[in-house]
Amino acid sequence: MVKLLSTGPGGRRRAGVALAVAAAASAVGLSACGGTTKAASASTSAKPVTLVVYSAQGYDSAETKAFQAATGIPVKLDDNSTGPLLTQIEASKNNPNWGLLWVDGATAFASLDQQGLLLKGWEPSVSWNTLGSQSVPSDKSYVPTGVTLMAAMVYDTSKLANPPTAWSQLTQPQWKGAVGMNDPSQSGPTYPFIAGMMNYLGGVSQGEAYFTALKANGLVVHSTNGPTLQALTSGEIKLALVQSSAGIGAESTDSSLKVAYLSPVTLLPSAIGIDSKASPQVQAEAKRFVEFVMSSAGQHVMQTGDPTGDSLYYPVLSGVSPLPALPSLAGVKTQTINPYTWGAREATVNSWFDSDIVQ
Repeated sequence: MVKLLSTGPGGRRRAGVALAVAAAASAVGLSACGGTTKAASASTSAKPVTLVVYSAQGYDSAETKAFQAATGIPVKLDDNSTGPLLTQIEASKNNPNWGLLWVDGATAFASLDQQGLLLKGWEPSVSWNTLGSQSVPSDKSYVPTGVTLMAAMVYDTSKLANPPTAWSQLTQPQWKGAVGMNDPSQSGPTYPFIAGMMNYLGGVSQGEAYFTALKANGLVVHSTNGPTLQALTSGEIKLALVQSSAGIGAESTDSSLKVAYLSPVTLLPSAIGIDSKASPQVQAEAKRFVEFVMSSAGQHVMQTGDPTGDSLYYPVLSGVSPLPALPSLAGVKTQTINPYTWGAREATVNSWFDSDIVQ
């Protein structure tokens, strides 16, 4: 049995989970999309041990159940927001009890890599598309699994006819008290958004000045995507700056909501990292989990396990198409930030944001 330690914030579990698990469990083999996967460690001769999965993905329950059904490897899932999961890893880094981490934001993985907490030098044998190949770190310390955008701007067309068209407009008086976003200490996708704005504006101090101006203009900060979108639908705010998957999901279930992108938006890879201090057997099982995620069966679960949320990602594998609700990236101006440059600054920037912007 897969033991769920937490259902995670925001009630992200969807009705499609059971169907996704059944479909994946009936899939034949673990052949990766667009390539051939060698069973990373062709299992081990020893009796399987429990693989502890830390994850903030909306489809993680479906994926872990499908993996266990396909391999017989027992899984313990700890589903939570990214911030608390990273806090757990930091608190236990001298005696870790996790096998792999699966969250959004390459900056978090770069920071863990710089601390020596991730297994280096391994990637699954798959065929990456352009998004995938540009997201693989040079030392192969984590594996990209999909890409979303940060931040999408969501608004209610029944209440707002002319939304802003540039980031600079959000600090103007006409949007006073109208803008909401997430707290980076809770929401993993939010720090890359903040770092992306700092990168776009020319540096940390320029970014701090921008968010200080937003605060002076009445910026509303909630914990994660769900509460920020709830603030939009309740009328507390007029513009919600959230992860693209959450925004598109909200748009698909409420015809009055619309997603727009101010230029540029930051590419946000999701990724899996394996604990460098885990036993060889746990690392072997973690590699098999990664291979399953990147297989046809695993990709099916990712795209069906949370159909109005995290399933709305841009694939990183050749031969896998994004879901129809996703707009073409050709019409969106994006930027990529260096995760190692900005990952090293995450703790400092988040601390500044919470003390100077949230408070």
